[in-house]
Amino acid sequence: RFPEILRGRIVELNEAFRRAIAEYGLLSDGDRVMVCCSGGKDSYALLDALLLWKRSAPIRIDVFALNLDQGWPAYDVATISAHLESRGVEFHMRRAGIAPIVEEKLAPEATPCSLCSRLRRGALYGLARELGATRIALGHHLDDLIETLLLNLFYSGQIKAMPPRLVADDGHNVVIRPLALVEEKDLVAYA
Repeated sequence: RFPEILRGRIVELNEAFRRAIAEYGLLSDGDRVMVCCSGGKDSYALLDALLLWKRSAPIRIDVFALNLDQGWPAYDVATISAHLESRGVEFHMRRAGIAPIVEEKLAPEATPCSLCSRLRRGALYGLARELGATRIALGHHLDDLIETLLLNLFYSGQIKAMPPRLVADDGHNVVIRPLALVEEKDLVAYA
């Protein structure tokens, strides 16, 4: 049993999650959804929410998890693998040599986020094709979308945020963010 305050947060999380799927047309019948699990609260909550939603969904979807080890020192893949195994879900553990490339290409004072993000996206797109995914689900939540909007506004002068649904330039890969309407405080309570 959850304490009352936590029960309320979990209900809010579930309602916002379901609303995002419906409002943004994130999933279709027959989709094979690759949930990118980094080992953090957001991606674990996303995986749990999708597995729960799948039980009563009006459509049929297949859900599997993917962990992409980018090669950063001390990244604990064993704990992530054990967690995914405990969820009883199909999962894949893959490694991409992103960290060495970022360290080689970037000046010591530069922020690696942009380059790392582009390299990671390319690796995820390739793995989605290889594993037959029709959707790539990321754990970005409402706070992330707002922060991205503000960063773009302040640093590049653009009013632009991460969309809940993004069709990649290749026309094949579709990135979805089912937590787009979920506040981080609700994910913290869930975790």
